Amino acid sequence: MPDTADLFDLAALELGEETGSMIESLLLSTTRISTFDNDTPLTNATGFFFANQGRLFIVTSLHVLMDPATSHHPNRVEFEVHTDSENLAVYTSISILLFDNGKSIWRDAADTAGSVDVAVIEIDKSVLPAGAYYHAFDSQQVLDAHSRIEVGANALIVGFPLGFQDTLHRLPVVRQAVVASTLGLRFQGKGYFLTDARTHRGSSGSPVITRAVAGSPLHQTSGWVLLGVHSSRLDIGTRDIQIDEALGLNCTWYADVLGVLTAASEPS
Repeated sequence: MPDTADLFDLAALELGEETGSMIESLLLSTTRISTFDNDTPLTNATGFFFANQGRLFIVTSLHVLMDPATSHHPNRVEFEVHTDSENLAVYTSISILLFDNGKSIWRDAADTAGSVDVAVIEIDKSVLPAGAYYHAFDSQQVLDAHSRIEVGANALIVGFPLGFQDTLHRLPVVRQAVVASTLGLRFQGKGYFLTDARTHRGSSGSPVITRAVAGSPLHQTSGWVLLGVHSSRLDIGTRDIQIDEALGLNCTWYADVLGVLTAASEPS
């Protein structure tokens, strides 16, 4: 069994490659996040692993960690990690306090349009159990200006809708999505684009990905492009809930913010 440092290097493996347990490694990039007020459970959400320069982070939506609009103020989160590559029913939960001497430990960002609904928590690899088994996205997989992905392209949202999962193997489910606005443009001036997909509470923080274009460097290595972080469903205040169906559109914050949030500088 390789040690934790060796397993961390598994982030470089091809996402989509089968593990020894015949599980696609894409599913091992995502973990269920539970929020707590001390020992009182609050909400379930989704997070995913992201590696940058030898450091490991969990990415999720900012509103999972703090949402004044709904008086959501957890002080602790838990996430799950597998500990046996041959038996995915074996896992452990890791608890993280969200505040250190009154200061939040996560990193978030803002731009000219306001707050960005993405946050990252750096994970001290020493807290991971021996044999921790996971996969992480990295900066090479983040959507860039050279990626040719058109509106209407297929995408996947990997997560835990309503907290639902394979309860034996602690694995997420994958929902189909379609890119519903032009990638590279900030929809209505915000730092996100739209997807057309059926989503639920608990999906916040899910990675939104698509297949790399054939012939591109990513197609030959990871096979996946990380488009962004699913945030929430989009609705309009003028919709008549008795007559009009929900739009079925969702906000996905561009993944390029992760380069800023996981940089080596100390959080502001």
